[in-house]
Amino acid sequence: MSQTRAGFALAVDIGGTFTDVVLRGRDGRAVTDKTLTTHTNLLEGFFRAVDLALGRAGVAPAQVDDVTVHATTLVTNAVIERRGPPTALLTTKGFCDVLTIRNEHRYDMFDPQIVFPEPLVPDTLTWGLDERMFADGSVSRGVDVAEATGIALAMRAAGVRAVGICLLNAYRNPAHERAARDAINAAAPEIHVSLSSDVSPQIREYPRTSTTVMNAYTQPLVAPYLDALAAELTRRGFPNRPLIMLSNGGVVGTRVAGAFPVRMIESGPAAGALAAVHFAELLGLDRLLSFDMGGTTAKACLILDRKPLVAGDFEVDRRYRFKPGSGLPITVPSVDMIEIGAGGGSIAQVDALGLLKVGPRSAGSEPGPACYGRGGSNPTVTDADVLLGLLDAERFLGGDMPLDRTAAEAVLATLGQGLGVDAITAARGVFEVVCEQMAGAARAHATDRGIDWRGLPMLAFGGAGPVHAMRVAELLDCRSVVFPPMASVLSAFGTLVSPVRLDMVRSMLSGLDTLDWAAATALHDAMVAEGLGALAEAGVAASAAQFALSADLRYRGQQNEVTADIPAGVLAGRDAATLRAVFEDAYFLLYGIRLDDVPVEVVTWRLSVSGPNPASTPHPAPGGTPAAPRTHRRVAVEAAAPNMPVFDRASLAVGQRIAGPAIIEERETTLVILRGWDAAVHASGAIIATRSEG
Repeated sequence: MSQTRAGFALAVDIGGTFTDVVLRGRDGRAVTDKTLTTHTNLLEGFFRAVDLALGRAGVAPAQVDDVTVHATTLVTNAVIERRGPPTALLTTKGFCDVLTIRNEHRYDMFDPQIVFPEPLVPDTLTWGLDERMFADGSVSRGVDVAEATGIALAMRAAGVRAVGICLLNAYRNPAHERAARDAINAAAPEIHVSLSSDVSPQIREYPRTSTTVMNAYTQPLVAPYLDALAAELTRRGFPNRPLIMLSNGGVVGTRVAGAFPVRMIESGPAAGALAAVHFAELLGLDRLLSFDMGGTTAKACLILDRKPLVAGDFEVDRRYRFKPGSGLPITVPSVDMIEIGAGGGSIAQVDALGLLKVGPRSAGSEPGPACYGRGGSNPTVTDADVLLGLLDAERFLGGDMPLDRTAAEAVLATLGQGLGVDAITAARGVFEVVCEQMAGAARAHATDRGIDWRGLPMLAFGGAGPVHAMRVAELLDCRSVVFPPMASVLSAFGTLVSPVRLDMVRSMLSGLDTLDWAAATALHDAMVAEGLGALAEAGVAASAAQFALSADLRYRGQQNEVTADIPAGVLAGRDAATLRAVFEDAYFLLYGIRLDDVPVEVVTWRLSVSGPNPASTPHPAPGGTPAAPRTHRRVAVEAAAPNMPVFDRASLAVGQRIAGPAIIEERETTLVILRGWDAAVHASGAIIATRSEG
């Protein structure tokens, strides 16, 4: 007789400041917790958070027999903090300066002192291989195995632990990269090897090289980390291997994630976007602005037709106030969002012009804001929130982590001296500046995509999101703000509602009128096989797989492409007319014009292979008796510092309405309802605030 499954699922999201955990039962009830991220050993914080949740729920590891899912900032932090091992680049002879030259684009034409991040590979660890592949994949000069072997031995002598191989035109024919890999594996098997033809088989040398090098740079860190995670889960008695969240909004097994860690760069933020999709479905919202503000950054993502936008590239380690073009480009599919350095730990300062600036530098978890009492000496957003009364210093994390209001006041008083104001006014300025920065980023993100941001409902989550969401919503002309259950740990919850999914890309530049349909079909079939392999590792049968084909196309003579979804049957039917039509529809949506007399080129094919969406039992609604305020406290976000009622979220009843200004507290975050807003408890457990009439 089969044993009944307990049905508990576990999700852990490691962020820049906090590590969040969600333990959910099959009935939808969840236990959540968070602890400070332990940057020196991420697994220490991982299992500390897991132990807290299991202990509070009275659940043993063996009862977590549903999925165990993990999102982490390990890859991002390794890149930003340059904590990777010595990494080399092997490229075609004559192209060794590709990482330094970049694409020769200046993100600010009028600033002669712009800065870019240092390449992950120095010139001294870059080697050129005397080979050449033509753009059509034909061979001009083959690989000399003796030369490749000599380079491998030189790498070993230099202490190299990983190498990215990115040879010219390898996206069309990987034979030379594979020959170089085989030579390195034979001569120096301890060196981790990443091939651009595996990591990012796409046209354009610099982005492909940047992506491949980043994969190589992080692979020696990520693969052992994931192996250690799986081993420790097994040792503790968890029955299943973990699934890993990717940047594209899907989860995969540890084998795929360990081989391609660059796909994990935005795993946590992507999970938040998938959680937003979940609540868009639950609440019947076709369009939604996802707003996630944590301890280090704030992220905004547009949900359209209850789906997140997915982009084919993004940047890491932006050096100038998160400005596009100032970072390292990555050409892997990722949930399309804008991220700025505006979180609870963002540091406030007075700049050279005497103006108040907030971020992008963050105090993180070590030492953290001054109010954490861990040695932080810079004023941060969290310090301002504590001094204004938005956060209760004695009840932070349910009282498990009390904050030092006196320390917050001291650092803000020092900030105020530089501005000629008192500590409270300085704190109010920090609050306003960080909210305006987040609103401005969301406006730019939507406008760049041709989307009217005015009036979009907002979903606010993250540890600091619900504290600032009302003011950001006012600046964006939002009429409603949704505070979901588990708002502070929603990105961790998002991993539990994310399907198994792998996105693949292959470039094959061709005019549409001369397209080699047989070659395009072969590319498609290879991507299908790769995707099904990833699904199989994660336990999804091939019969349950879902496929979505798209392509990057452009008018001949243009530099940039537009991605268009390809209807089923176009490739098999060799239907060039429909392929052109879907491209021109997408192009018209962006630019309002069609160029009927200009030939079209196909640049890149994209395929998404995914499993079914995980079943999700709705979180039980709160009780039925309207709750009275637990207390009142003065909140100085307004100059008048009104005495606001403070409610416990867990005690609120379905349908209960609360008029702003008011505070609603839960263990891991605080909901701030400003004057002019009314909040009501939805049957799902979400709290929905709407603008008051008049």
